[in-house]
Amino acid sequence: MNTPAAPLSIKQVLLCGALIVTLSMGIRHGFGLWLQPITLDRGWTRETFAFALAVQNIAWGLAGPFAGMLADRFGAFKVIVVGGLLYALGLVLMALSTSGLAFTGSAGLLIGMAQSGTTYAVIYGVIARNVAPERRSWAMGVAAAAGSFGQFLMVPVENWLISQVTWQDALFALGRWLSVPVENWLIAGAGWQSALLVLALSALLILPLAFGLREPARSGAHNAHSQSVGQALREAFGYRSFQLLMAGYFVCGFQVVFIGVHMPSYLKDQGLSPQVATYALALIGLFNVFGTYAAGSLGQRFPKRYLLSGIYALRSVAIVTFLSVPLSPKSVYVFSAVMGLLWLSTVPPTNAVVAQIFGVQHMSMLGGFVFFSHQIGSFLGVWLGGKLYDASGSYDIVWWLAVALGVMAALINLPVREQAIARPVPAAA
Repeated sequence: MNTPAAPLSIKQVLLCGALIVTLSMGIRHGFGLWLQPITLDRGWTRETFAFALAVQNIAWGLAGPFAGMLADRFGAFKVIVVGGLLYALGLVLMALSTSGLAFTGSAGLLIGMAQSGTTYAVIYGVIARNVAPERRSWAMGVAAAAGSFGQFLMVPVENWLISQVTWQDALFALGRWLSVPVENWLIAGAGWQSALLVLALSALLILPLAFGLREPARSGAHNAHSQSVGQALREAFGYRSFQLLMAGYFVCGFQVVFIGVHMPSYLKDQGLSPQVATYALALIGLFNVFGTYAAGSLGQRFPKRYLLSGIYALRSVAIVTFLSVPLSPKSVYVFSAVMGLLWLSTVPPTNAVVAQIFGVQHMSMLGGFVFFSHQIGSFLGVWLGGKLYDASGSYDIVWWLAVALGVMAALINLPVREQAIARPVPAAA
């Protein structure tokens, strides 16, 4: 008789999972700080930069379901290790890119693939398999809060690296770490390149942390309700509530990535100090620590569909208020704090509903498909931000589009059914 493997310690899962998400999401959240330095240094348009990050988001979304399938089948450990290696490689090549195509391949394709294996879908799969259902939403909130803390921590660090660390120092450190000659690498460069190389070293810290999420080999026995991948996908995509969750998550991606990437340049265009943008992104990260934790905790007590609907509605209210009042550092900081409370607070309840409806066997894969919808929205949010800015000289159209989408998402989450899906019971042999 096969004995089920003991689950991992909840403390171990949350600590290692939270630190991985902190690194992965923290590095990513600072990319908006590079828009102006990179485009000015390379002579590119904002659309070139925005398109690369749009590709990053769509690559993250496309690779997510496959990363989830592999994590469900072979364990999250291997997927996270590969993701960490791709992350470091993508950051190095991003720093060395001298054409828009190369920049899109590194900042877009490689880093997007890396994020699919080092963020929520894979980490939440481990949480779902090792944390009891009555604590699952809370645990997912802790992991999401870690990603928010990463933004709060890493955005000021990245801004400091851009302005303080020299290109040669970063390359020399990278060369020493890799034990390769650095003479051929020493070329003149700007601070943003140095920062990316230092961050590449930081991304490699994901590798040792992955060992904490190495789950015991699972029993080869299948229970009565085991599903194939195809069966799980047909069931999920034919289920109305899954479709509604995907549609809502599309809006989440559009809003947060547009704001995260383009708000620093929007504020500079309005004549505010670059430090205001840095503090704004850091405040979003800081307050999102509380927002995502609260969302995870509230998801254990109240219907998650109402929680999601309220979050999307409040985002639209916050944006309308921000656009309506006179712009000042104070209004930026208040808006950032409010948006921070709502920023990734959709993540714990959305993923908890997926686990609640379909169970945990294919959790990483289904979470990856829901997140793919999020990333389609992210692609459009970041790309349209650059495209429409270059066409009109303003971000106004995209701001108001984000408001309208928030209202739509608030409405479509209301009919979501959170109960476990009813499956036919197999006849006894």
